[in-house]
Amino acid sequence: MSRPIAHTASVTTGLGLMILAMLVAPLIDVFSKLATTSASPTMITAARFVFQGLCMLPFVLWAGSWRSFSWRMSFYHAIRAGVITISMVCFVATLAVMPVADAIAIFFVEPIILTILSSIFLKETVGWRRYTACAVGFIGAMIVIRPSFQEIGYVALLPVVTAFCVAIFAMMTRALAHREEPFAMQFQMALWGIPICAVLLFVGDAAEVGFLAPSLPDITTFMWMAGVGVFAALSGLLSVYAYRAAPASVLAPIQYFEIVSATLFGWLVFGDFPDPIKWLGISIIISSGLYIIWRERRVASIKPVTTSETTSVAP
Repeated sequence: MSRPIAHTASVTTGLGLMILAMLVAPLIDVFSKLATTSASPTMITAARFVFQGLCMLPFVLWAGSWRSFSWRMSFYHAIRAGVITISMVCFVATLAVMPVADAIAIFFVEPIILTILSSIFLKETVGWRRYTACAVGFIGAMIVIRPSFQEIGYVALLPVVTAFCVAIFAMMTRALAHREEPFAMQFQMALWGIPICAVLLFVGDAAEVGFLAPSLPDITTFMWMAGVGVFAALSGLLSVYAYRAAPASVLAPIQYFEIVSATLFGWLVFGDFPDPIKWLGISIIISSGLYIIWRERRVASIKPVTTSETTSVAP
């Protein structure tokens, strides 16, 4: 029997929320790159968790979500915080030496990793059309940036590490999204991320490791780091609500919309204006995302057909 209309409407809502999240998400990277002039990647990551937690605290108290906190669930939130901390430190370290759009382009192996992990661990049905949309979107991302591993060197591996960690994070978010409130999830992630970063900063200071070492930021850098936390909170909330409404494998291609806003902010902040080839890649990315939305609405338009012997399945 074809899926209920209510379920399909929920999926469409999830797609819309993920688009908004991907339009906001590059601001995290823009502010992070601005902050790298006088702060280490771990300091920026720690600041993200502090300000993200402060943004979530009033909502957690207002909704009473703190009553649902439990040690059993906190274990999973600690894992989520750990993988997102690793991903953030690696990605900010990349931003210190690479343009925002280049780093995001390499990172965009993540939706493909997420789609595969979701089909394996979350048992989500993934058809060839979604796999094709992921592949097309990835090709578009490569056209936009045309990264060269010969020029970038070993630093190019850091966004790949980030992609794998974010895929695990997104999969866990999908698994937990139906059990807890989004505000509580974001707050607990920040709550665990702060001590994890504190340990990394202590180790970095003792071992004199530059990208882990603590530093005292000036007022401007402090504002950049605050912006990282605020936009991380906003993007995270939109993503959690999206995962509550739609399967991770459906949302994966939509994440390519992030390259659109990343290119725009890269032009506005850093003066990197896309050339015609990049606009071609952006068009491909948008087309792949819109195809997923069109596909979901097409499924919604097919009414269930039931007979006494068989049950039809929407293509």
